[in-house]
Amino acid sequence: MRLSSAGFYLVLLTAAAATLFPLVWMVSVSLTPSAEAMRYPPPPWPHTPTLEHYRDLFDRLAVGRYVLNSLVLAAAVTALSVLINAAAGYAFARLPFAGRDALFRTLLAAMVIPGQVAMLPLFLLLKHLGLINTYAGVIVPGLASIFGIFLVRQYALSLPQSLLDAARLDGAGELRIFWSLVLPLCRPILITLAVFTFLGSWNDFLWPLIVLGDSRLHTLPVALANLMGEHAVDTELMMAGAALTVLPAIVLFLAVQRYYIGGLMQGGVKG
Repeated sequence: MRLSSAGFYLVLLTAAAATLFPLVWMVSVSLTPSAEAMRYPPPPWPHTPTLEHYRDLFDRLAVGRYVLNSLVLAAAVTALSVLINAAAGYAFARLPFAGRDALFRTLLAAMVIPGQVAMLPLFLLLKHLGLINTYAGVIVPGLASIFGIFLVRQYALSLPQSLLDAARLDGAGELRIFWSLVLPLCRPILITLAVFTFLGSWNDFLWPLIVLGDSRLHTLPVALANLMGEHAVDTELMMAGAALTVLPAIVLFLAVQRYYIGGLMQGGVKG
């Protein structure tokens, strides 16, 4: 029994090391001076770490603007999307209306359609609305997702019906019940959904590239892709940009991991 447990932990440690190695290598290269990076074989960790590549990103290449653009877009999409998905998920779970189950099954069936298929008609629709080359053109398509609605619905099915009925008997309207009762009770799954939504918006490259033609509006992934074309041989600069992109995701996950893991487990088993 002890040998099998030791083998299991060894496999976990090996998998963790393999997962962390690219991140460690990325940080190592981003801190390596240009002259030292030209050595072969490259050192596993720089002998004299430097922040010159990060300074270049902000001073010479003005990456700070793109970081701010990404933060604003990701925060807006996350806040609005969580609220809309929560309302829709709760409605599908607890509010009876004509065609509810059929509509929900249709939404689930639509999950198998690749998002790229809808990009052209969505682009033409946004062009007709005058939202191309605006932040609204990036935010509006992310306001609701089938996955988010499904996730909240599965969790909302576990809410005690007696509690909702008692609130109605006390004279609370549906909006009051949703805002004061449902949202606090669904906090774990909403935080989980917020993490998914924020990371998806923060890392999104293709749609902002299509919609935002003005370089001043570019997000960080798009700006880094352009940077790669201008500085193709500057590996250390690329790794500094990649580390800058990963950092908010790591900080966010560490800050809410307790709610994130709990929400995933509860949302997955209740229904």
